[in-house]
Amino acid sequence: MAATASFSALPKPSNSLKPNPQPREECGVVGIYGDPEASRLCYLALHALQHRGQEGAGIVTVNENKVLQSVTGVGLVSEVFNESKLDQLPGDLAIGHVRYSTAGSSMLKNVQPFVAGYRFGSVGVAHNGNLVNYRKLRATLEDNGSIFNTSSDTEVVLHLIATSKARPFFMRIVDACEKLEGAYSMVFVTEDKLVAVRDPFGFRPLVMGRRSNGAVVFASETCALDLIEATYEREVYPGEVLVVDKDGVQSLCLMPHPEPKQCIFEHIYFSLPNSVVFGRSVYESRHVFGEILATEAPVDCDVVIAVPDSGVVAALGYAAKAGVPFSARVDKKIRDFGVKLKLSPVRGVLEGKRVVVVDDSIVRGTTSSKIVRLLKEAGAKEVHMRIASPPIIASCYYGVDTPSSEELISNRMNVEEIREFIGCDSLSFLPLDSLKKLLGDESPNFCYACFSGNYPVQPKEVKVKRVGDFVDDGLNGSLESIDGGWVQAPLNQDVHNVSEVGKLSSLQN
Repeated sequence: MAATASFSALPKPSNSLKPNPQPREECGVVGIYGDPEASRLCYLALHALQHRGQEGAGIVTVNENKVLQSVTGVGLVSEVFNESKLDQLPGDLAIGHVRYSTAGSSMLKNVQPFVAGYRFGSVGVAHNGNLVNYRKLRATLEDNGSIFNTSSDTEVVLHLIATSKARPFFMRIVDACEKLEGAYSMVFVTEDKLVAVRDPFGFRPLVMGRRSNGAVVFASETCALDLIEATYEREVYPGEVLVVDKDGVQSLCLMPHPEPKQCIFEHIYFSLPNSVVFGRSVYESRHVFGEILATEAPVDCDVVIAVPDSGVVAALGYAAKAGVPFSARVDKKIRDFGVKLKLSPVRGVLEGKRVVVVDDSIVRGTTSSKIVRLLKEAGAKEVHMRIASPPIIASCYYGVDTPSSEELISNRMNVEEIREFIGCDSLSFLPLDSLKKLLGDESPNFCYACFSGNYPVQPKEVKVKRVGDFVDDGLNGSLESIDGGWVQAPLNQDVHNVSEVGKLSSLQN
């Protein structure tokens, strides 16, 4: 494919994304080694990952003089980059990042990738995830003289690399990662290397692919590989460090990794349906979620609709299993919940009908109540909500923007109380046991903390970042000055110690 594809040929998503009650991913990452059009391929790959972050984007490349060059900006990928910007990023080695924040202004200084110089050269990093011991690490580094420029936990990683005594460079990354706890899928770039790392639990996805010219590509999802015509090879394994340079790809075991705890919400909500995540088709997962709901929570109905866009595939599965028509016409009319909709065009579809609405999740319940009201105003006789995930009762500490636990409606109300709040005629969630049964032998490899409150990596410190009121937005000064962005960690559960590091084993790929 031509890496210099016209920018106008790519769809431009709306940037009018208001804070919404759905869980949101915080970012997506890309790394490319060995392609002369690395920056343009990185642009296209980031565009494919735009759903993972819409508030900022950046690309770092290495030019012929081995200098790291960076272009970052606030906004969508198509707004940050154009042909002239990409012309400023020559080279065959690049990393990229799309960012999502949850509160405050998206300050440019917090947009990744970050680049820093240290005594042996320069390094750039792009990070997807969240470090649960960030506060402790930052305080220790500041006590030892480190000066921070951002309020991002990613900057801690750069400081740990710079202060490491390990040699060669990739061992500095290993040394730094030994100190990290939580979720991290990261790509690093130096003057001559691309490095990909995934945390020992594998919370966030990271895949590797290869283009026909031999270029190696890393990305958060396989949809990014598809857009730049890279063939999917495999996941970066939990706890693995992959180093790519002129000698090829070298795989290192970062540290002993326990049973993986991959984020189940990647299949429920975050990832695109055409991606393969954690070795499973997202489309197939969501379709089966809908089939399970139709089997375990059937209701007499005339039409099935979805809350776009993440609920569509589950709705298709529900409709197929129930033998009821699926109407996409109605979906398009309920996209904008902020204004009074003209529902007359779909009144013929809804009037006097019993409607099943399939959504991926209920967080605060406000969106669902609006949907029910709008559908009943359009003439629906009955509205039945079917949710393609179990109830969310706990916040996530691993790189997902969910509200605090007290804001989660399923943490405060039972199903019947939620039904009354929403105003629907019936409400059913995907049973957690059924979800685990679907996953079969792979079930223990997923994280269900948002459904159970049982955290694979328990925060050890007194406070953790409050997801839903994120601190990663233009805050300056000492760590004490950002206490408003922290809440007490739930310390009443066992802490899983993953800091112990075992012997490194080197394998040639």
